[in-house]
Amino acid sequence: MKLSVPIFRLKRQARLLSREANIPLVKALDRLAHREGFRSWSLLVREASRQGRGERMLAQFGPGDLVLLAARPGHGKTMLGLELAKTAARDGRDAFFFSLEETEAGIARRLRDFGVADGGGRFAVDTSDEISADYIISRLQNLPSGALAVIDYLQLLDQPRSKPELSVQLRSLGDFAQSADATVIAISQIDRSFEGSGRDMPGLSDVRLPNPADLSHFSRTCFLHDGKLRIEAIAP
Repeated sequence: MKLSVPIFRLKRQARLLSREANIPLVKALDRLAHREGFRSWSLLVREASRQGRGERMLAQFGPGDLVLLAARPGHGKTMLGLELAKTAARDGRDAFFFSLEETEAGIARRLRDFGVADGGGRFAVDTSDEISADYIISRLQNLPSGALAVIDYLQLLDQPRSKPELSVQLRSLGDFAQSADATVIAISQIDRSFEGSGRDMPGLSDVRLPNPADLSHFSRTCFLHDGKLRIEAIAP
């Protein structure tokens, strides 16, 4: 999120607007929030509390990284994927959110619920049924270096029998990311057995794999659980 001015200055502007327009301060705050691209002041503040998370994470994902972003349902992995994509776009990078799970309308709704009118910048959503490693590479291969792709989600890439097996697709995506200086992030499900493990954070062994796959093709992992986040590099 990039505000036109820091929040403390927005608050000063809101107090001034409240006096000049003779409106309640809460309405003045909402007006300024709308100007900044948010539906309400509360949504702006919520996003501000997370400000920098996308930038900090992207700083750890270098060009050439194939990243696994995994969590159980309801722990924010899809929203984090969208946040990373829109952050990259607002930094001037080409950013794609490829989804085999959501519709474009559903993704737009998620962005609105997050308090953002749209992805902004060079952000694109693709919900084609043809999404696979080859399809994603075809969309990114002629773009400048630094492009970012988020895939929603890993377990659906090889669901159609016509698509290559998952390990083959992961190898293709990893090779492409390195050759094109791109960053590819695959959102993944965590098996429900993790809930009874007693551990506070899932790991690679908890990734749900209906079909076997070699996860060593990933260069980094990012696991989410109960509001906590852990990023690690996978040794080559």
